[in-house]
Parts: sequence; C-alpha cells; structure tokens
Amino acid sequence: MKDKLLNMLFRYGAVVVIIGVIAYFSLTLPYFFTYDNLTDILGSIAIVTFVAIGVTLSLIVDGFDLSVGSTVSLTTVASASLMIWYEQPFYIVILVSLAIGAVIGLLNAFMIVKLRIPDLLATLAVMYIVSGVHKTYAQGYTIYNHMQFPDGTKAPGEMAYSFLLLGQGRWLGLPFSVVLLIAAVILVHIFLTYTKYGRQMYVTGGNEEAARLSGIKVKKVRTLAYVASGLFAAIAGILYASRVGSGQIDAGAPLLMEAVAAVFVGFSVLGAGKPNVIGTFVGSILIGVLVNGLTMMNVQYFAHDIIKGIVLVLALSVTFYVLNRRRT
Repeated sequence: MKDKLLNMLFRYGAVVVIIGVIAYFSLTLPYFFTYDNLTDILGSIAIVTFVAIGVTLSLIVDGFDLSVGSTVSLTTVASASLMIWYEQPFYIVILVSLAIGAVIGLLNAFMIVKLRIPDLLATLAVMYIVSGVHKTYAQGYTIYNHMQFPDGTKAPGEMAYSFLLLGQGRWLGLPFSVVLLIAAVILVHIFLTYTKYGRQMYVTGGNEEAARLSGIKVKKVRTLAYVASGLFAAIAGILYASRVGSGQIDAGAPLLMEAVAAVFVGFSVLGAGKPNVIGTFVGSILIGVLVNGLTMMNVQYFAHDIIKGIVLVLALSVTFYVLNRRRT
C-alpha cells in the first residue's frame, strides 16, 4: 500500500500540486482564475521555459549548462543593439542572435568534449566570460530607443514593430510567445521520444561508454546538445528583448535558477524520473502559478524564493526517494 501511494505521488504529484495550487488561488483570489490572468501566466513563463528546455537537453546527455542565463543576457543586448544602434532589419537580428547562441554552445562543447573539462566547470567559466562580454559590449547601459550616448549623440534606431510582436503580440487570443513555446515543446518532445537521435541522447546520458560501444557518435551527440541549449537560450533572449522593448544587462541572471527548478520538478511528472521536456513545461507552469498567485496576495517578492525552494525540495524528495527504492 505504501509503495502504491509513493508511485502515485511519483507519477501524478506535480500535476496534483498544480491543480491544488490553482484551486487554492482561485478560491482566495477573485481575479486569479480568469482567461486574461491565465494567459498572462503562460506569457510570463515562456522565456524561462525556453531556457529550461536548453538545460533539459544538456541534462539528458548527463551534462549541465550553467551558461544559459548569460547567453540570454548577451542575446538580449545584442538583438536590441542591432536595431537601435545599427538599424539592422528583423531577419539579421534574429539570425545574428541565434548564431551567438550556437557559438556559445560550440564553445561549451569544445571545452567539455575536446578538452574534457567537467561540464559544471566548463559552463561556469563560459558563464563568466559571456557575462563579461555582454556588460562590456553594452558598457553597463540598458539599450533603449534613441538612447543618448555619453558623448551627447543619440542612437539612430528603435525596436522594430515586427520584432516587438514576438514578445508582445497575440495570435488567436494567446500571447505569440506562448504559441512559439507550445510549438517548441511539442517538437522537442517528438524529437526526444520518436527519433533515433533523441533516443541516442538518452542512451549517451545513461551510459556514455555503452553508447560508444553501440556505435553512437557520443562526441557529436553531446556537441549538438550544447549547441541546442545555446540556441534555446538565444531564443529566450530574443523574446526577452521583445517583451520589455529594450536590451537590459543581466536580463538572464535570475532565469538560470528558475529554469533549473522547472527541470527538476519535471523529473517527477508522470513518473518520468529523468529530464523530459513535458515535465519541464509542467514545472515551469507550477513556478509561474506560484509566483503569480503570491504576487496577487501581496507577498513580498523576496519571499517567493522560499516558496519555490520548498516546492523544489518536496518534488525532488519524492522523485529520488521512489527512484532509490526501485533500485534497491
């Protein structure tokens, strides 16, 4: 009976918690369970979920990408500066920002795969490098329309309307960023579950030596995972700049920990017990609902991390307790 209860908690605990939290906030807050507020919650988690998808992919190959927050910051200021400082068209902004994410992913992969530096140490070093690069590039300033430079001149450009639609526009009643997120979650889930390359990522993360002996090109798989992580962080940076309408330094700094929390909460969704994109999405929703509800209850913002930490501890406790019992 005890094992059955634990297995039920393991499979459905996160979903039940989300339903319970939504029910509680709906009963105590009159404006919580409204279409506008629920879509606002989805819009608010879109950016962090793109970051979390990248972290998920790195964890699947038994790695960990600490550089995603800095990548968000760099692509945020880069996309803003390309339009505001250099008046570049929409497609150039998108392509350059994505290229930045891919290059950071390649740098991570080079250090991890070629130089054999442990993932945490390599991506920590890249995190500091990228953080310094974006602050130096922006000279510590937030980049906004027609901003004034220290010499008294003004930037010639401004954010393009088509670019702002990515983070502020709506399609069929949903924020456009949410539409992009749902599409990304579905495509990544299909890739990981139903393609041989997705299965190779899980095999590589489960036992790298066994994967190598079975003919899987382990180095290539790990490289692609980190490049994909950088690309998803770059998409998050683009959406961040589009949502706020400016390029803010350190924009991605707080996103890393929220993304990690979402990924690990996702371990317990439907009994996965491993990194998976559906679980990551559900974990992001849980964190978004908590933050939104606590904000509406006027709970001080600095207390939010306590609640998120407690939720993460509970989710991980159930997940790893059940996994360890299964192994024994």
